[in-house]
Amino acid sequence: MSQDSEQPLIAHLLELRNRLLRIVLVIVCLFIGLAFIANELYLLLAKPLIEQLPYGSSLIATDVTSPLFAPFKLAFVTAFFIAMPYVLHQIWMFISPGLYQSEKRFAIPLLLSSIILFYAGIAFAYFLIFPIIFGFLSSIGPEGINYLPDINSVLSIALKLFFAFGLAFEIPIATMLLIWSGMASHQSLSDKRPYIVVGVFIFAMLLTPPDVISQVLLGIPMWILFELGLIFAKLYAPKAAQENTEESKD
Repeated sequence: MSQDSEQPLIAHLLELRNRLLRIVLVIVCLFIGLAFIANELYLLLAKPLIEQLPYGSSLIATDVTSPLFAPFKLAFVTAFFIAMPYVLHQIWMFISPGLYQSEKRFAIPLLLSSIILFYAGIAFAYFLIFPIIFGFLSSIGPEGINYLPDINSVLSIALKLFFAFGLAFEIPIATMLLIWSGMASHQSLSDKRPYIVVGVFIFAMLLTPPDVISQVLLGIPMWILFELGLIFAKLYAPKAAQENTEESKD
């Protein structure tokens, strides 16, 4: 009996190992390819800041190894971002055999939408938020101060904002899952809206650089995304979730 019970566990562990190895292999291959254009990637990332720099200012490297490691770090993170659909696909292939058919029917659209929303959050941060934040930061310094951002600091802030907005755009998915799973109801989340809004802005404060502009620019979209999650959860609720909601009302 013990051998029979251990065999499935060993098989699952072997499958998990194989899928993790595939993920690592894909990310490494992407990183090797991106490493050849790491400097170009960094210039593309810093473009919104470079366009906002005052006349005579430029990016600088205060660390001896920064010109090497900052672009390579960006190349690795970019490889992970590009590989995100494949990573989620491998995770899905590992957990999908344990799901019911009805669960798979809703899990696949949620998986695809979560990928799209994550990329949408990154694009939103790069094209809309970066110019505003970098323009604000480069213009508030006192006169006579030469604004020379360090390339490591720029990379750190940019990656933090990418992750923050990428995760923030997953809020509709998280809201819908909370309601559909029965962990919370549509009415309870609506009633707790003031507390959730305060929590959203606290979360934005923790994720963004220490300036009010970036905190507000993250907090407001998170609030809007939460409201969208409530709307879609009510419009496209599974039958089981609708029945639970009706029973709770009764």
